[in-house]
Amino acid sequence: MAEPLPICYLNGAYVAIDEARISPFDRGFLYADGGYEVMPVYAGRPFRFAAHCERLTRTLEQIRMKDPHTRDEWREIIASLIARNGPSDQYVYWQVTRGAERGRTHAPLPDIPRTVFAFCSPLPVPGSDTLANGLPCITATDTRWARCDIKSVSLLANVLLRQLSVDAGAAETILLRNGELLEASASAVHVVIGGELRTPPNSNCILPGTTRSVVEMMAARAGIPCIAARISEAELRNADELWLSAATREVQPVTKLDGRPIGSGQPGPLWRKVFAQFQAYKRELSGQPW
Repeated sequence: MAEPLPICYLNGAYVAIDEARISPFDRGFLYADGGYEVMPVYAGRPFRFAAHCERLTRTLEQIRMKDPHTRDEWREIIASLIARNGPSDQYVYWQVTRGAERGRTHAPLPDIPRTVFAFCSPLPVPGSDTLANGLPCITATDTRWARCDIKSVSLLANVLLRQLSVDAGAAETILLRNGELLEASASAVHVVIGGELRTPPNSNCILPGTTRSVVEMMAARAGIPCIAARISEAELRNADELWLSAATREVQPVTKLDGRPIGSGQPGPLWRKVFAQFQAYKRELSGQPW
């Protein structure tokens, strides 16, 4: 990932990122007690802002925190942050922790000022090799906690699972639990079987993906049937096509899984249609209010 852009937001102030400081007693630092969002920005325009805000509010509710800002306040914070860093293709990361409490006490949950932090970074661009040849991935048993639907800053299990793919020279780790596909360490997973696009249904074991919903919209625009359905490990391995989606990936083809080809071993025709629709959708939104 590229270096972050120079200006960040911290508790009401825009500061140079190297000067930002939080208390060592912040509960996000001590307990991973907080939630976060990541949103792509194309030519200075945030993409799916409302959906990201809604998911953050839900995450905070699930961990018994009230969102410290209204949507309009978040809009102003994020717009000002982007303006200070320039109208480029980038992503915005923003998080809320329960705040800094003197000492260390598991409970009761303290009613203290929240810590709010946000920064921008250049948006990763898929290379020509990825678009032409797809990505290799591996599978692993899901070792995360039981509430993966909460976008918590507690990501150690995801980090360790993602490292497995790095060790194997792969792009992502696709997760299996009890013989079924869930998602990847930091991506949603889409499977094409017999001309139909399938994605595992949302549950406590899966993060409801904002980019996943865009992929499903683009599939509908391309005339591709799309359903939420449980997917067995055998169906995953014998899929015609396999895709990853995430805020910093858009939608990318997986052409090799655990060293074996998926389908033809090349990006498939349905992925090409959905990818083209995704790019067209971004162009349609350019210049529109967000």
